[in-house]
Amino acid sequence: MRVASEGDGKAIPMYAVVMAGGSGTRFWPLSRKARPKQFLTIVGEQPMIQATCERVSTLVTDDHLVLVVGREHEAETRSLFAGRPVHVLVEPVGRNTAPCIGLAALYLQRLGCREPVAILPADHYIADADTFCRGLTRAERLAAEGSIAILGIVPTRPETGYGYIEREQGEPENGTFRVARFVEKPAMEEAMKFLKSGRFYWNAGIFVATPRALLAEFAAHMPEFRHGLDQLGPIDAPDFPAQLDQLYRGTQSISFDYAVMENPLHQVYVVPADCGWSDVGSWYSLYEVRHNTEQDEAGNVHQGRALSLDCRDCLVLNQSRGMVVTLGLKKILVVNSEDALLVADLERSQEVKRITGLLAESDSADLL
Repeated sequence: MRVASEGDGKAIPMYAVVMAGGSGTRFWPLSRKARPKQFLTIVGEQPMIQATCERVSTLVTDDHLVLVVGREHEAETRSLFAGRPVHVLVEPVGRNTAPCIGLAALYLQRLGCREPVAILPADHYIADADTFCRGLTRAERLAAEGSIAILGIVPTRPETGYGYIEREQGEPENGTFRVARFVEKPAMEEAMKFLKSGRFYWNAGIFVATPRALLAEFAAHMPEFRHGLDQLGPIDAPDFPAQLDQLYRGTQSISFDYAVMENPLHQVYVVPADCGWSDVGSWYSLYEVRHNTEQDEAGNVHQGRALSLDCRDCLVLNQSRGMVVTLGLKKILVVNSEDALLVADLERSQEVKRITGLLAESDSADLL
């Protein structure tokens, strides 16, 4: 928490928007349309959306939490947070992160929020929550002064699957840097140069800004959408869902990075954070996260009833009542749910979304 700028000495909780509207197709067969990754307990002991909220609980009280979810996930969200005074915003259809953030900014502005707001994906993993929260606090101070701050994850390898943030040359300003540019997923040679230079950070899509600053960006970069937001009636009005549905169906699906951050009106700062971050974007990245603390002597990670003989570096998750036994395998993924079994090359787990595409075209769409 930060100290109120009015000088009354009282601590004001930070606000946070948790984006939980994704479909999570890369985690099939555990992730389904009705229950995507952010609602699964695949790391730790809580569903990922709950873990995200718990991670920032030292900064954000429940009544300052805004959860943005899809219509099909509203009931489960309200069940998971039953008895807690969180705010739940329901998107009629998925339109990526830009409309999600715009809707949340409007809602918070109507609540009278003038404080900085942290924008957080619901399905990321953070090993070091204390360092992460210190980074958010530093970003909050910048945002309170009218800037947009973004957490930059200190890279640990030349990763080609993430976007990057390049900081400007020169000395840091209280441990933060002005952003020089954003770079999309690079080739390996370029990623190696980024790592060696020390000026680049992974872009985790974690922003801090005031609702006023965010809505000004939408007015500049998505004026029709911003106008549509302004025309929405009260959220508790009977016709609000229909109004929002009409607005969303006429709005392009676009990320906040593309819509706003490529040419923002406000000064943008990057706050370096070395907090053990992972987007847990594939079964392989989940294996990497859990491998650090759960591996056996051969590098295997098991969950559920599972035994391995002469296997190495495998991930075996069993949610069925039966036993899964593996023999003589190396870097293999086995995921067994009650109604589907996936066996794959662990290093090709990014391609699982191809399977969901095939299922959608077959007579097995009920497994999606």
